[in-house]
Amino acid sequence: MTAKILDGNALAQKLRADFKTRAEALAAQGERPGLAVILVGEDAASQVYVRNKVKACEAAGFHSENIIFPADVAPQAVLDKIALLNADPKIHGILVQLPLPRNFDSDAVLEAISPAKDVDGFHVENVGALMQGQPRFIPCTPYGVMKFFEEAGIDLKGKEAVVIGRSNIVGKPMAMLLLHAGATVTVCHSQTKDLLFHTRRADVLVAAIGRPRFVTADMVKPGAVVIDVGINRLPDGKLCGDVDFEQVKEVASAITPVPGGVGPMTITMLLGNTIEAAERALNR
Repeated sequence: MTAKILDGNALAQKLRADFKTRAEALAAQGERPGLAVILVGEDAASQVYVRNKVKACEAAGFHSENIIFPADVAPQAVLDKIALLNADPKIHGILVQLPLPRNFDSDAVLEAISPAKDVDGFHVENVGALMQGQPRFIPCTPYGVMKFFEEAGIDLKGKEAVVIGRSNIVGKPMAMLLLHAGATVTVCHSQTKDLLFHTRRADVLVAAIGRPRFVTADMVKPGAVVIDVGINRLPDGKLCGDVDFEQVKEVASAITPVPGGVGPMTITMLLGNTIEAAERALNR
């Protein structure tokens, strides 16, 4: 058995076409979706991510603002800018690119963003709403994963789902979304004593740990759906995920590749959250 490849590029293209249509409809009513992206410092990877986000916004017909601060900026200057963006009716979504420099309190910066413009879904109010099963903004990467299940017609009710990784950005919200969809969820992490026991019984396995090719074929239940959230750069410069793709695709029923799987969906769902914020603003 060779797994069905879940193509993130194709699904992202389909969703972005829909978002562009919705953005045009909003603009016709005087509510052009607007996203502000704040970058502090000169981290090369962050610069690439920010450029990709701004480019995606422009392609979808959004208004976008790319705000760059030097690494030695005073944290208060960033907080002051966020306050201005919170009050700006042209901006519906605010995103602060992580990680921030060490002298920043990242939690304080994220909490400064208005919950109504928190398109990353990291504000404590939005985290609480997700926990209650009434999400206002879903963190973009888990949101993209759920779109894969929806597109592939994978019914999660009653399924055994295992998430490897417990980060606030992916692991925890992913577990909540799977739980709300009717799956029985286990979250594994660095302190899990018998990881194989858990992964081998998973109908759905989500790997989000940042360790290249960590999940091997012997860890996967035959016929499982495997979602690889990881993106790692190897010594030769090539990218790979947290899953040993070539091995696991021969065991799984469906799998996401790296690159071209979850990655394109993360930025796509950022656009989706911004569209939703703009639609709510219009309705208000």
